[in-house]
Amino acid sequence: MFEIIENFRLKNYNTFHIDITCLYYVACSSPEQIKDFLSIHQKKDLPLLILGGGSNILFTKDFEGYVVKPEIKGIEKVIETNDFVELKVGAGENWDYFVEYCVKNNWGGVENLSLIPGNVGTCPIQNIGAYGIEVKDVITRVETLEIETRQNHTFSNNDCQFGYRDSIFKRELKGKHIITHVTFRLLKKPVFHLDYGSIKDELANFDTINLQNIRQAVINIREAKLPDPEKIGNSGSFFKNPSVTKDLANQIKLKFPEIPAYEQNDGLVKIPAGWLI
Repeated sequence: MFEIIENFRLKNYNTFHIDITCLYYVACSSPEQIKDFLSIHQKKDLPLLILGGGSNILFTKDFEGYVVKPEIKGIEKVIETNDFVELKVGAGENWDYFVEYCVKNNWGGVENLSLIPGNVGTCPIQNIGAYGIEVKDVITRVETLEIETRQNHTFSNNDCQFGYRDSIFKRELKGKHIITHVTFRLLKKPVFHLDYGSIKDELANFDTINLQNIRQAVINIREAKLPDPEKIGNSGSFFKNPSVTKDLANQIKLKFPEIPAYEQNDGLVKIPAGWLI
């Protein structure tokens, strides 16, 4: 059974470490507990905030409502073939712990997404991505609870309507569903993605190229660029890289020949915002 805690401090529950409180705090360790809570919440006229890893939110004042934290844990192998494995993961699992788990088992697909803050349940919402990889490339389905009806729903990859740092959960379904589980398909014969950013340069410091070293290379790059949230409050890298037409990219290259640029499947060219800054 879940516990409702009054006047709960959220300083340790957001990566900026803003010291504010919420009127009520509820941690739910199963979809059933979330359903039970929602039946209570629907009788109250108070706002509701779903809080994952706390890395995509900046509190400016106390929250006068319910903060619900899905703490559904577990990594379950649901399908395994000679080529791939599918894992059903609880929304409350730490994202980087999940990446480390996959890399240790030599399952490829998420190693470039190492050290991104947050939980598994929030990764589909903005379709997290880094170093040429997006989480949509490995998600097969997303399971949710609809807040108003308390009904279970399963979204296929297509149903999620993934875009660049975008999904249906940021648009039509924003604030209407709570993600409980995400299922991923990882490759047993990994395909390495090394052409984005400075991964190749960092890998020159390693004897071999494998999932473990790619993960460590990404960690090294991120730690060199971003402060540790435990020491300096931050939410990691959350900007969007601008995409421009090929014609415009070519015009920019005439003026700045050293500009990094990456052609996308949609015909546009992505330019790193970090380089522009």
